[in-house]
Amino acid sequence: MITRNGIAVSPGVATGETLVIGSEDFRIPQRFISRKQVTQELERFRLALQHVSEEIAENERLANEEIGALYGAIFSAHLQMAQDPKLISEVETLIRDRCYSPEFASSRTLRKYARQFKSLGNAYFAERAVDIYDLEKRILRHLLGEQRESLADLTEPVVVLAHNLTPSETAGLNREFVLGFATEIGGRTSHTAILAAALGIPAVVGLGPFLADISGGETVLIDGTTGEVCIDPDDETLIRFNASRERHKSSLHRLECMSELTAETNDGVRIKLQGNIEFPQEAEQCQLRGADGIGLYRTEFLYLGRKEIPSEQEHYEAYREVAQAFPDQLTIIRTLDLGADKIPGWMVREHDEESNPALGLRSIRLSLNHLDMFKTQLRAILRAAVGVNIGIMFPLVSSLLEFRRARMAVREVMEDLEEQDIPCNKNVLLGIMVEVPATVIMAEEFAREVDFFSIGTNDLIQYTLAADRSDPEVAKYHSAADPAIIRMIDMVIKAGKNHNVPVSVCGQMSSDPKCVPLLIGLGIRQISVSPHVIPEIKEVIRSISIDQAIEIAKYAKSQDLARDVESYLTRELQKILAK
Repeated sequence: MITRNGIAVSPGVATGETLVIGSEDFRIPQRFISRKQVTQELERFRLALQHVSEEIAENERLANEEIGALYGAIFSAHLQMAQDPKLISEVETLIRDRCYSPEFASSRTLRKYARQFKSLGNAYFAERAVDIYDLEKRILRHLLGEQRESLADLTEPVVVLAHNLTPSETAGLNREFVLGFATEIGGRTSHTAILAAALGIPAVVGLGPFLADISGGETVLIDGTTGEVCIDPDDETLIRFNASRERHKSSLHRLECMSELTAETNDGVRIKLQGNIEFPQEAEQCQLRGADGIGLYRTEFLYLGRKEIPSEQEHYEAYREVAQAFPDQLTIIRTLDLGADKIPGWMVREHDEESNPALGLRSIRLSLNHLDMFKTQLRAILRAAVGVNIGIMFPLVSSLLEFRRARMAVREVMEDLEEQDIPCNKNVLLGIMVEVPATVIMAEEFAREVDFFSIGTNDLIQYTLAADRSDPEVAKYHSAADPAIIRMIDMVIKAGKNHNVPVSVCGQMSSDPKCVPLLIGLGIRQISVSPHVIPEIKEVIRSISIDQAIEIAKYAKSQDLARDVESYLTRELQKILAK
């Protein structure tokens, strides 16, 4: 049994057979065979091994002829390994005695030897482990007849294990067949984590290197609430995970009662609690959980996982569907926030030229650089806004010039639609995401021109604290409780108050229950959160008073270390929910 702990990013417990992506390109279709299949499967294994040996021998011959005997010796060693009687005997024993499929028996045996080599602490033997992985892939390729299964072609339920999943890969996951996933890298606020929560798929990221120790087809348990991942669990662990699953179900049932209640403090102050969504169908989830509209509608899903730019009609239909779900409440649509870790097919070449995508051509800069594409999106939004309440939000704005250029694009699109006699809403609100320190410093100036602020804490923390939000090596520095972040939020709130501009928070910080009292105490009266945490956040809001929240914010602002603020907020949340 292998147990790892990572960063829990999407709650829930998942159990199933593994599909390993990254170190292994193959999906092992079955773990066990029937008794009557043993003879046939042994023969299939021996035939695959024969083909592998012939293939390696041919590689040895070519290497000897083309580049010399020294390099041919590499394949000679591979051939000896493929024909090793001890290794072959172990695989055949697993097939014969334990009814393992040849694929699973081969992978299991070879990975065991690879782990032994790596554990010897010698660089030479560690390199030999790579040779074993190569042999494993050769055998699997011949056993499976070159058949590989991608995430898009799944036909059976699996738990996906990968080095990383891109946002486009995550967005394309089929919830019918992907029970959960775990990755070696990634952070709590990465877009992959956000998408997992949006899709309702249990997920754990930032586990560190572990794929080399795992064979496809093994049983894995993922707890997206605690961050624990267990490979090949024993009975005791299975019982513990099942208990965790039941607790999660019980908690969900208790929080369902919150759906019909309003989000107001126990002394009667109304807090507007909106939803962050990735896909149009999530609007219904927000409705069911009693959200006050949509505070952040991310539109990247229209661009990810495809090689062409979406049409105006595709945009229009997606936006109209969400706006009609909340006809009497505000739906804030964020214009495309591409770049960094969200790269559609048509952007790949451009992205490859960037040495640091997080600081490159992304978000509003990309839109202003591709005005035709930007205006297509704006046309669709303005058309979809007819008869409903829609706001347009520009991401990662860092200067007044960027906002003014974006606002000018909106006005030009309005004029074009008017000339074409196409109905549109000319009274849409125009706001910005506050995600970089420069915008915070200029908040007073921005407040004179924008209709609203929405603080995107994920990027604000990343750019302020110089900590890549998807890098587990610096995850400890990426903290919403950092005094610098608290002061920046306070600055934006004060600027908004001075100019009567609404300020909301829509980053991961607002979906963290312990941070909600702090935000309310700082003066926030509007927050936007992931759909699945709406009931939980509503429970926190209804359990505190404004005076309590103000005291919490006052104390947090007096501290100078993030860890102290973090511990304090955790203790206060426990007190609040214990009442």
